[in-house]
Amino acid sequence: MFKFKNILLLISLAFLLSACSQKNQTVEEYDRPALYWYNKMVVQIASGYLEEADDTYISLESEHRNSPLLQTALLILANAHIDSEEYELANFYLDEYIKRFALSKNIDYVRYLKIKANFLGFSNELREQQLIEDTINEISLFQNIFPYSPYMPLVNTMSARLYMAKASFDKDIADLYKRIDKPKAAEFYNKKVKKSWLEPKEISPVKIPFYRYPFEKDLF
Repeated sequence: MFKFKNILLLISLAFLLSACSQKNQTVEEYDRPALYWYNKMVVQIASGYLEEADDTYISLESEHRNSPLLQTALLILANAHIDSEEYELANFYLDEYIKRFALSKNIDYVRYLKIKANFLGFSNELREQQLIEDTINEISLFQNIFPYSPYMPLVNTMSARLYMAKASFDKDIADLYKRIDKPKAAEFYNKKVKKSWLEPKEISPVKIPFYRYPFEKDLF
């Protein structure tokens, strides 16, 4: 009986030490080949561990700043965060790519992804006006620099929807000024509407989610 208890104790102790060793090994992991970090990051993304993948990329970038794998890693992370609706993080990686690899042959794809991330990130066009303006400016830049890009049809579609959103916002402001008897201000915003969208009747009104309707229904 005594020997059996000792065996159980030794097995438990060995298991505990093994677990601690593995944990420490994970925490203190460093000085690995670039391909090791890259493959680990890909596996983590495929498994849904994006936060861990972000940390792994830091190791890849820190230990191998000139690795050709960095370009692909940045694009994979950006797309993964877009798929997870984490658009600010996606933009972080895209900005990093543009900063480091501005002369890349697929830079038009990267700038398209940035426009896409901003476009998908609009939570409410009544509150995201600056983001709309900034994205419209980025689209204009894209159209001038990459007129023959295969992503141009997608960019043009997003552009049209953004201009309609902008026109919708300005139209709501014009209607508000009209209701409170400020005709000059109303006319000013009606002119802005026509600059964004030629036919105001085509503009779809902003849809307010039911849970915000009691708080925002009287704003516009």
